[in-house]
Amino acid sequence: MDVKTLLLQQWASCLDQEDWFPPLEKVLEDVTFEQAIWKPVDSMNSIWELVCHLLFYEKRLLMRFLGETGNEPQAEDNKSTFRLPAETLQNWKETKQEYVYVHRELEKILAKSEEEDLYRPIPGERSLVLELKSLAMHDAYHIGQIVFLTKMQGTLAGKRRF
Repeated sequence: MDVKTLLLQQWASCLDQEDWFPPLEKVLEDVTFEQAIWKPVDSMNSIWELVCHLLFYEKRLLMRFLGETGNEPQAEDNKSTFRLPAETLQNWKETKQEYVYVHRELEKILAKSEEEDLYRPIPGERSLVLELKSLAMHDAYHIGQIVFLTKMQGTLAGKRRF
C-alpha cells in the first residue's frame, strides 16, 4: 500500500469511515448545543472547544497550502485554539459544518496530489504528507476525548459495525 492510500484511509477514519474508533461526523450528529458546551469540570474542554481546536489546525494547514496565509486563523498560544465563538446554536452548527468542509477540502487536496506533491514543503509547515499524518493522529486523540465526553453524558450512539 502506498503512503497516499494509507493517509487517505487514516484521514477518512477521522471524519466519516468507522475504524478502531467512531468517526467524528457520526459522533457529533446527535450532539445538542447543551451537550456541546457541557464540561464535567471547569479544567476540561467541552466537545465544542475540542472541535474548535481541531478546526483551527486543519484550517491553518488548508490556508497555508492554498497560499492564503492572510486568511489563516490566528492564536496567541495553543490554549486559545480552544476558544469558542459566541455560544449560540447557530454557531455550534456552523462550527461543525466548517470542520467537515475543511477536513474534506484537505482530503480532496491529498487525493489529487501526485507523489512529488506529497513531500513538497508548505509555507510555515513541513510537507503535506507529514502534516496530514500528524493531524490525523491529533484528530484521533481528540476524537477519543469527544467520545469520552459523549459517553459521560450518555449520548453516544450505540451503533457500531463491530
